Amino acid sequence: MTVLVTGSRGRVASALLGLLDAAGIEARAASKDPAGLSPPRGMDTVRCDLADPATFDTALDGVDAVFLYAEAAHTATFADRARAAGVRHVVLLSSSSVLAPDAAENPIASSHLAAERALSAAAAAGAFEATHLRPGAFAANALQWAPALRTGRGPALPHPRTHSDPIHERDVAEAALAVLTRPRLRGSSYMLTGPQSLTFAEQLAVVAEVTGRPAPHTVVTPERWKESVADFLPEAFADALLSYWAAHDGRPVPLTPAVEELTGHPARPFAAWVADHAEAFRP
Repeated sequence: MTVLVTGSRGRVASALLGLLDAAGIEARAASKDPAGLSPPRGMDTVRCDLADPATFDTALDGVDAVFLYAEAAHTATFADRARAAGVRHVVLLSSSSVLAPDAAENPIASSHLAAERALSAAAAAGAFEATHLRPGAFAANALQWAPALRTGRGPALPHPRTHSDPIHERDVAEAALAVLTRPRLRGSSYMLTGPQSLTFAEQLAVVAEVTGRPAPHTVVTPERWKESVADFLPEAFADALLSYWAAHDGRPVPLTPAVEELTGHPARPFAAWVADHAEAFRP
């Protein structure tokens, strides 16, 4: 089996490449700029820009399975070219946000939902099997706090009591390895969560405990936060985040056993992720 791993600069994809290599499975690391990749020794790289269909055929040549990032613009075209190349299984890195009632209108969820629908349509037509991995909040989202924490100031949060289910990127990669290598797991959708529902304030407390450094925060109004991110975050995305945070303020999020069911071990706690990335929070 040969697996094409798209978005190989990403945390999940790069972890998956290492797992595939360790398992002795042939893999091809794909990126829109493959020259900058550092895959395991001896692993092939290929240019595959999910925004450029002209790169699809070369990347898919000789591939049996694909780990696909949810770039919705050309998913239907990618599915068509994958079918033509003889691909038998596509694993999509989607998001649990597709389960929200307003997913089709939500700017964060809509691209994942569109990608899921395109792949599901191709699978229904017999092109290949499609499996959707739907992680909740990545533990790596905490890295957005790192610059402020390194200075000792801490982040400014509009909703510090908002809950999320931080999941280690390695757990997502191991789940991907499971569905890629065990045929009975194909063709389903899996909601992946971390093992705890933690507020942002609780996550910062874990960062402080693990790193041995203060991890303070300040509370700001949603309007002030929105102004602070206006230079790099589109307004629609900022509004969607604020709406989600407000809806989950003080409300634990549901957890699932899917990571353990797929990988054979419980999901890693947030403290384990912080320990693996502690240096990011230190000066």
